[in-house]
Amino acid sequence: METPENEKYRDSIATVNNEGKRSWVYPKKPNGTFYKYRTYVTYILLAFLLSAPFIKINGNQFLLFNVFERKFNIFGFPFWPQDFHLVVISMIIAVVFITLFTVVFGRIFCGWICPQTIFMEMVFRKIEYWIEGDRNKQIKLDKQPWNAEKIRKRIFKWSIFFIISFGIANVFLAYLIGSDELLRYVENGPQNHSNTFISLLIFTGVFYFVFAWFREQVCIIACPYGRLQGVLLDNQSVVVAYDYKRGEKEAGRAKFRKNEDRATTGKGDCIDCKQCVFVCPTGIDIRNGTQLECVNCTACIDECDTIMDKVGLPKGLIRYASIDNIEKKSPFKLNTRMKGYTAVLFILIGVLVGMLFLRNDVEARILRLPGQLYQHKENGIISNAYSYKIINKTVDNIDNVYYELLSHKGKIETVTYQNFTVPKQDMAEGSLFIELHQSQLTKDKVTVKIGVFSNGKLIETTTTNFLGPRNYR
Repeated sequence: METPENEKYRDSIATVNNEGKRSWVYPKKPNGTFYKYRTYVTYILLAFLLSAPFIKINGNQFLLFNVFERKFNIFGFPFWPQDFHLVVISMIIAVVFITLFTVVFGRIFCGWICPQTIFMEMVFRKIEYWIEGDRNKQIKLDKQPWNAEKIRKRIFKWSIFFIISFGIANVFLAYLIGSDELLRYVENGPQNHSNTFISLLIFTGVFYFVFAWFREQVCIIACPYGRLQGVLLDNQSVVVAYDYKRGEKEAGRAKFRKNEDRATTGKGDCIDCKQCVFVCPTGIDIRNGTQLECVNCTACIDECDTIMDKVGLPKGLIRYASIDNIEKKSPFKLNTRMKGYTAVLFILIGVLVGMLFLRNDVEARILRLPGQLYQHKENGIISNAYSYKIINKTVDNIDNVYYELLSHKGKIETVTYQNFTVPKQDMAEGSLFIELHQSQLTKDKVTVKIGVFSNGKLIETTTTNFLGPRNYR
C-alpha cells in the first residue's frame, strides 16, 4: 500500500533524499524574540563552559573529570574514588532532572542548553552566515563550480572551523587533566608531550568533523535523547507545536492573497510559505507534528510570528503548547507522572545533600597485612602488622599526623615516622604495628577503634580487626 503524500515524512528522516543520499540542510538565518533570548543564554553558557576549568574554589578546580587519576571536582567539591557513590547519585539526579524536564517541556534541553546545539547553531553556523551568506547564497555557492570565490570562502571557513575546534579540544582537555596541567603542557611545548598532543589533534579532528560535516546528524542519528521523546512525552507536555486547528480550519492551508478575509473563506491561518521549514536546522516540517528530529530551538516560532505580522494575522500559530492545549484549550497542569518524577528528584537531592554533610575531608583505612599472623612478644604482648592509607581531600597539608588507640590500652608504632605529613589532595600510606596485652583480648578476634590525630586534634576515626591466640586463658 502506497504511503499518502502527506504521510511520507514518517518513512524517512528529512536529511535523506529519495535516493538514500545525504540531503544537505541550508537553514535560513533565524531572527526574532526567542532567537534573541537564546543568544543571551548562549553567551552565559559559553562563558561558563569555557571558564569553568580555570575557576578555582579553595584551590579546587570548579569542574574536573579526571578519569585517568579518578579525581573529580563538581562545583569546587573534590570527589575521590572513595566518593564514587556520590558521583553516581549526582549523575542519577541529572538524568532524573532531564527526564522530568523532557516530560514537562519536551526537548527544550537540546535547543537551549545542549553544547552540540550551542556550538553548531550559535558559533559555527553564525560564522558560516558571515562568510557565505544566508540560505539562498549558501545554496548558490554550493552549486557553483570551484572558482576563486568558492575556494577562498571555503578555505577561510574551514580554517576558522579548525581553529575553533582546536580551542574546544583544549578546553575539553582541561576538564580531563586539569587546567594547571594543561597550562604546564602548553609552556613545555608539544614536543615534550607528544602523546597528549596527538590525542589533542584527534579530538580536534572529531570536533571539526562534527561541526563541519556531521552537523544536525548528531541530533537526528547519534543522540539517543530524541528517541526518549516517544516514551516521555504525552498530550500534556509543552513542546514547540503547530496549532493545526487554527492553521488548517475547514479549507486547509493556502497561499495568502492580498486583502482576502480568510475567516469567510474557511482557509486556515497557515499561508503555506514554508519559512518554518527553511529556518529549521534539522530540515523538518513542524506542521507534521512532534518529531524526534525537532530540537525545540524555536526558530520556526520566530519565523512564523514574523510572517503573521506581515500578513496581519495573530501570532502564535507555532508556539510552546501541549497537544491538549491545542485540541481542548486545556491549561497546563502537573499530571501524576510529573509529580512522581518530581518526588523522586527531591528524594535523591535530599539523599545527596545528607551524604555530602556526612562526607569527611579525611579518610583513613587500616587493614591487616594479608597472610600475617599475630606475634607473641615479651610480657604477654600480642602484636599485629597492618598497612594504612590516609587520604587528604583538602587543599592544605595535614601535618604532625599520628595514631592512638581509642578503644583499648595499647601502643601503635608506624614503621617509618611516628609523626608524618599527608600532602594536600593526596594520600599517605605505609605500615604500622598495633600492640595489646593479651589480658585485653576477650576472644581470638576483636575490633579496635583507632584515632587519627593532627597536632593533637582528632581528625578521623577508623576501626580494624586485631587477632590473638585462642584459649589463652
